[in-house]
Amino acid sequence: MQRIFSGIQPSGVPTLGNYLGAIRNWVALQADHECIWCVVDLHAITVWQDPAELARNTREMAATLIACGVDPSKHVLFAQSMVSAHARLAWIFNCVARLGWLNRMTQFKDKAGKDREAASAGLYVYPNLMAADIHAYHATRVPVGDDQKQHLELANDIAEKFNHDYGVEFFPHIEPLILGPAARVMSLRDGSKKMSKSDPSDQSRINLTDDADAIALKIRRAKTDPDPLPGDVSGFEGRPEARNLVGIYAALSGGTAQGVLDEFAGSQFGPFKQKLTDLVVSSITPIGAETSRLLGDVTVLDAALRDGAIRASAIAEPIVSEAERLVGFLKV
Repeated sequence: MQRIFSGIQPSGVPTLGNYLGAIRNWVALQADHECIWCVVDLHAITVWQDPAELARNTREMAATLIACGVDPSKHVLFAQSMVSAHARLAWIFNCVARLGWLNRMTQFKDKAGKDREAASAGLYVYPNLMAADIHAYHATRVPVGDDQKQHLELANDIAEKFNHDYGVEFFPHIEPLILGPAARVMSLRDGSKKMSKSDPSDQSRINLTDDADAIALKIRRAKTDPDPLPGDVSGFEGRPEARNLVGIYAALSGGTAQGVLDEFAGSQFGPFKQKLTDLVVSSITPIGAETSRLLGDVTVLDAALRDGAIRASAIAEPIVSEAERLVGFLKV
């Protein structure tokens, strides 16, 4: 059985895009993989975080993952900072990775923006920590979005250089898994932009904790165009908002975009949005309710995270300790 690692930042309430693009796939992968799921709070502090808010967001993310179907009893769920192996291996990888490799990382350029000199060193070496997250467990498969593929390529480059430098075949090759029919859910206000927790407008996204009234209002206000739904997916040309709403419906219903169009071709957006609202409400509101229940007793939630950290450490510690021995660190 192959081992999967994946992490998600505690940067606010997950969105419908996070659910359809990542979390729902995590749940499905549990059936035939050994899964290690991580709330990556070390990654989160590459930009400044209010301490109380970071702690609250970490718990909220863990609760949401469990509410979505991540099973911490059969698999491993923990907060990244609880396992020291991540930071220790990341430092080794900081010394293995080359500046030229990091200079090619497009995500740093996007996140740092024009004022790169003001960005944290942590943000710059973020991909090395991501590589350590995966290699600390000798994971061989990682479910990712398109925007993370470059980081996985770097993680493989780091592993190959480590293996070459120390004359070993220690770190395995990682295979990216890009899954799901709605791997990229777009903003409800701008179909050219990805649905994001960081968008200033809450109307641009559906949060997994939104209630039925909030969901209905957001879908009703979602940007569309005056034309009816086409009969074929080729009719989405130049209509990103229409494509996005149909894609969401297809993903939640387990169908295809063409199948949705077969049902709604020629329909105006009003009736379609009502059907979409019903589908989103029935899919999402149980997650919000369960998240609230779990957050009602954080002692139970914290105990689950501690147990996950213990089990994660049991896997990572011998791997990272051996990497440290290969480097030449004393183990006395």
